[in-house]
Amino acid sequence: MTTTRATGEAAELRAIAYLQAQDYRILRRNYRIRGGEVDVVARDGAALCFVEVRSRASTRHGRAEETVSAAKQRRVILAARHWLVGHPWSGPCRFDVVSLHGDGANGGEIRLFKDAFRVP
Repeated sequence: MTTTRATGEAAELRAIAYLQAQDYRILRRNYRIRGGEVDVVARDGAALCFVEVRSRASTRHGRAEETVSAAKQRRVILAARHWLVGHPWSGPCRFDVVSLHGDGANGGEIRLFKDAFRVP
């Protein structure tokens, strides 16, 4: 039986491999603070990206990217702000989402949503 944590770890590893294939440079994984977390902090060209990774075994109950609620966005934004305090950045920043559907062993689907949400 696969645990939720193991499933999430596998999804993040697939997402990171995908991002690297898209020329993202990974800076940090799982940046956590009280009240928030960023799955992946990366550079995409001149942009600093805070990436949320979402996965689902199937699309029967909706797509993975649809699970990035307003509350989840607030938690990612909180962690991103904290990251920027310790890692000053003067270039553009954005929030991306990587959604994964299906089993990684069988390929599955990976989609990247650049600039998926913004700070209100």
